[in-house]
Amino acid sequence: MPRFAPGRWLTPHLSAALAAGATLAALASPAHAADEYPAKPVRVVVAFTAGGTTDMLARSVSQHLGQRFKQSFVVENRPGAGGNIGTEYVVRAPADGYTLLVDSVGPISINQTLYKKLNYDPLTDLVPVVQIADVPNVLVVHPSVPAKTFEEFVAYIKANPGKLNYGSTGVGTSSHLSGFMLSERIGAPATHVPYKGADALNDLLSGRIQFMFATIPSVISHIQAGKLRALAVTSAKRSRSLPEVPAVAEKGFPGFEAGSWFGIFAPKGTPKTVITQVNQAVNEALPSLQAQMIREGADPVGGTPEQFGKFTRKEYDKWKVVVKASGATVD
Repeated sequence: MPRFAPGRWLTPHLSAALAAGATLAALASPAHAADEYPAKPVRVVVAFTAGGTTDMLARSVSQHLGQRFKQSFVVENRPGAGGNIGTEYVVRAPADGYTLLVDSVGPISINQTLYKKLNYDPLTDLVPVVQIADVPNVLVVHPSVPAKTFEEFVAYIKANPGKLNYGSTGVGTSSHLSGFMLSERIGAPATHVPYKGADALNDLLSGRIQFMFATIPSVISHIQAGKLRALAVTSAKRSRSLPEVPAVAEKGFPGFEAGSWFGIFAPKGTPKTVITQVNQAVNEALPSLQAQMIREGADPVGGTPEQFGKFTRKEYDKWKVVVKASGATVD
């Protein structure tokens, strides 16, 4: 999966994508260019509430798309049912390129296994356009927890089996499953307390729960302010947003990856020319967004639709095993 390395904006995949886009643009006649997509405002659906990580990324990218295409890309929040409501709305939308979806790991790669019944298949009823970013989860603890390092935290849980409570943004979310995976790997239970959205963070800040796996953008300001202590991130390597915080994988738990990711999708049947244009525009925008995204806790990705499609299926296979092992279900 391509990445934007510090000091290098373009990966080989992205360079090829940009070159292909430039060739297409050069071949387009002025008359044809006047009729190019988009000829009217584009609706960008976010399957979660305003202010969250998905919403923030969607608004940053949509602003750049609007500037690139000289047309409005209007973000519309349609939250509910763990992202299923907004996702299904886009599945049922006309496949004309004027309704896009910014979505995350949950609705695309987890909810098929988690929910007993879905009226659609996100892997076949949506077309991957481009991955925007990886966003690792970070293990954060309330300052009342005596552990100062990840190793001390593992020892603390083992010394207090079942006594620590960890919050999540809901049953079957990556924050919940990250906690489950850690408990399984260290062989010591902790009590899961599911919440709706930001309520989990509020209770962590107040000390009602002891720890949580949260997306970096949602807690980075609290870490910097000393209100929460960051002990480890769930990406394979350290995050550029929190370079001083180790990865769980480097602390004796190889293969521990349980982060979130975000990308753009379109309804099945959307013209390939539209997919190509939006993909190209996002890849062009990511270098200018890189510093802001890293500062806020996200790692820009980019790449081709084909790469993103393979990635989402791989994620589905991974999370299917974890969800079944956890026993989590939602009616």
